[in-house]
Amino acid sequence: MNDSGQSPGSSANSKRKDARRNQQTLLEAAAAAFVASGVEAPVRDIAARAGVGIGTIYRHFPTRADLVIAVFRHQVDACAEAGPALLTTTPTPHAALGLWVDLFVDFLVTKHGLAAAMQGDGTGFEALHAYFLERLVPACAQLLDAATASGEIRSDIDAYQLLRGVGNLCIGAESDPRYDARRLVALLVAGLRLPI
Repeated sequence: MNDSGQSPGSSANSKRKDARRNQQTLLEAAAAAFVASGVEAPVRDIAARAGVGIGTIYRHFPTRADLVIAVFRHQVDACAEAGPALLTTTPTPHAALGLWVDLFVDFLVTKHGLAAAMQGDGTGFEALHAYFLERLVPACAQLLDAATASGEIRSDIDAYQLLRGVGNLCIGAESDPRYDARRLVALLVAGLRLPI
């Protein structure tokens, strides 16, 4: 114990928790700014949303690409982790699949300018795409397997195909107010059901 009555490691643990919480706040603020203004949102706007100084953002994320990648990974993780949670809190696996696909659609249609931001860094974009598949294909597969095992949906679609189909239906949704990607995706998910 030190003079303050704390074990020496507890202060370091507390600082690490604070740093993780601060980084989480920054990522959420950046994600909100990206939804509102695209990935080129001014750093001062992100700092204001997070309630921090601009220097704090640069200390955590030295370049815009670092910030964009971190936000993308954070959102991929949240989407992946939502799958198992929905299976335990939703009445049926098909309903859980539908809710999860809605989250995935939200994720896809709020990525204003992500592809353009990553064009200058082919390696970074490839790494993001690989991470996306590594995290989301298993989450989607778990939901599909549960819905198949419950007898709710057909068994002839795999997770990659479904994710790819949903992604294709979302193309252009952010730039065309007449196009309702969510409605078409809902029709796709409904079409997976076995006839009663």
